[in-house]
Amino acid sequence: MSSYPLRTRALDDEACHALHAATLQALERTGVEVRHETALTLLAKAGARVDGQRVRLPAAIVEEALGSAPRAVRIAARGAGSGLLLTPDEVFYGTGSDCIYVLGPGARDRRAGTLADVEQMAALQERLTNIDFVLSMVHPHELPAGRAPVAQFAAMLRGTAKPLIMVPEDAAHLELFAEMAEACGRRDSWALYAMPTPPLVHGHGSADRLLKAATLGVPMVYASALLQGATAPAATAGLLVQSNAEVLSGLVIAQLARPGAPFVYGTAQGWMNPRSGLIVYCGPEEMAVQHASADLARHYGLPSFGTGGCADSLLLDEQWAAEAALTLLAAAHAGVTLLHDVGYVASGTASSHESMVLLDELVAWVKTHLAGVTIDTDALALDEIDAVGPGGTHLGRRFSRRRVHEFFTPRLLAQASHDAWQAAGSSSLLDRVAARAAELRAGERAYRLDPAAEQALDQLVARTG
Repeated sequence: MSSYPLRTRALDDEACHALHAATLQALERTGVEVRHETALTLLAKAGARVDGQRVRLPAAIVEEALGSAPRAVRIAARGAGSGLLLTPDEVFYGTGSDCIYVLGPGARDRRAGTLADVEQMAALQERLTNIDFVLSMVHPHELPAGRAPVAQFAAMLRGTAKPLIMVPEDAAHLELFAEMAEACGRRDSWALYAMPTPPLVHGHGSADRLLKAATLGVPMVYASALLQGATAPAATAGLLVQSNAEVLSGLVIAQLARPGAPFVYGTAQGWMNPRSGLIVYCGPEEMAVQHASADLARHYGLPSFGTGGCADSLLLDEQWAAEAALTLLAAAHAGVTLLHDVGYVASGTASSHESMVLLDELVAWVKTHLAGVTIDTDALALDEIDAVGPGGTHLGRRFSRRRVHEFFTPRLLAQASHDAWQAAGSSSLLDRVAARAAELRAGERAYRLDPAAEQALDQLVARTG
């Protein structure tokens, strides 16, 4: 059997080599700023030129880090699922993190997110079969900053058994997170997401998390967050060089802390609209830059992390559906390993149950599309073609009945005749999405912790006061 999945490239090998060479030159000439004493000590010992907090990296240090990083990263599941094996050749789909607002059941009213939303959205994602991993879709506004990450992680552990990715700002929480995950079934069922501070700065908090995650063996997703024309050059190639420099220097710090530390190459580029000052989240330029970044990650043999299935639209409307579909398909074609922010609205400031429900179906569409064409003896169907012959019909044939179930069958996207649609109530897409979201939320939860795990989790959370 031969399978021909659909995938496209933005950069060929020659372009990847050119960007890598330019990145090495930038890291050796310009360098990065590292605001962490332990990281500076490790870098100096490895042969970097350290002048105060400015660090210039010889190419050999970067190449050694690339050589020691694992080519596959595993994140376990706490339930019956097999978890994720992250490689440059796989795509997994998940939500985003820490939206400020929730769009309510009407998909227009907007309110601040709460801790209850974190657990409810995790529980909904447990029931969405095409969502592979989970981030906290909202930030609980009612909690102080010091307590919020631990409470969020606990709420997610209660809501879903799927692999989790967390975005804590304090490395001191990481060991506690590992204990919490272990109490709920698997210590290795989560990963960490952190960012440098553009341009070219690894702040104390980011460097601290790089070091601690490496020491604990927790997979680190390290993603740049550049804005073309603001914190990065207003030229795509220059932005890619700077982004690559930030991520690769982060990789160096992680590998110096623990050679072989699991690491995911992250991308998170946007641009700032000069007329409004707002960050454009889903523009075509951002998707093109992300595609190129995914190609660079694949060139290095590293799994990647990027965005898709999201929208700049401020509400769930036609623009939202169009942007979500376009960005999802673009990111999937790029081969982003961890395709996150599925369900984001309003440039990453809002989330909604309805958005996640529709995107679950769009992910199924994209997965079917990307599967491409399979060629084997059965699929070539020579005997079936011969049996039907010229002028015949394949309707009712056993071969057709057996294989027709492989076709994508949507639940929310309409494929009915006008009369059938009218007889069923003439619903819009958002009507159907809202009804399905309400149905899923009203149903019995698909996952709950057992009492012993719940008690252990409560005791661990209580440590934070």
